[in-house]
Amino acid sequence: MNRALKWAGGLFLGFVIVTQQVIVNGPLIHLDAQIANADRPKLSKLLVFTLKKIDNLGLRGLTATILFIAAAYIAYRFKSMRPLNLAILSVLALNLVVGIAKLTIGRTKPALNVDLLYANGLSYPSGHASNALLTWGILAYLIYRYTKREHMNGAPLVIAVATLTSAVCVVSLFRNTHWLSDLLGGLFIGGALLVLVIAVDRFFPSDSQHS
Repeated sequence: MNRALKWAGGLFLGFVIVTQQVIVNGPLIHLDAQIANADRPKLSKLLVFTLKKIDNLGLRGLTATILFIAAAYIAYRFKSMRPLNLAILSVLALNLVVGIAKLTIGRTKPALNVDLLYANGLSYPSGHASNALLTWGILAYLIYRYTKREHMNGAPLVIAVATLTSAVCVVSLFRNTHWLSDLLGGLFIGGALLVLVIAVDRFFPSDSQHS
């Protein structure tokens, strides 16, 4: 638990630093503007459709639905409510923390071509980035925790989560749906919550879990 708290604290510190940059209009925000104003190539309708679907992998409704269905199945399979409880805990924690931050900062979207704070915007931190990392991360953790065998390596699951999350962030930047700092803030807070939820599960083990 102490190790997990240190990791979570470090990730939360990253979130605080990015938030400070957003509030004081630091150097990171100038990079935001450069990326947002960069020319983007004209894409075919099929590619635009594909990129939108990739971006949707960070949508709260989609990710939460998949997580709850998978967690419910694992809970039924192993006759334990722990997987479903962890899924609920992660989604509630994410919505609470990210929701409060969004409402407090009130940052506008880059698509508006203006970067304003306290303007009733919901851009910072990125829910797409935090949702992708936390939700897919918890799903991967549940799969590994409840189905692992001696020959199973968790590395492919980690790579899958990293790939999905990176894809969501890159596409969000390309489509100009989020500032870079939005995505960084979302990754830091999503990572901190992911570590904490896993730490709670490890600190209070369930008899139904494989050792």
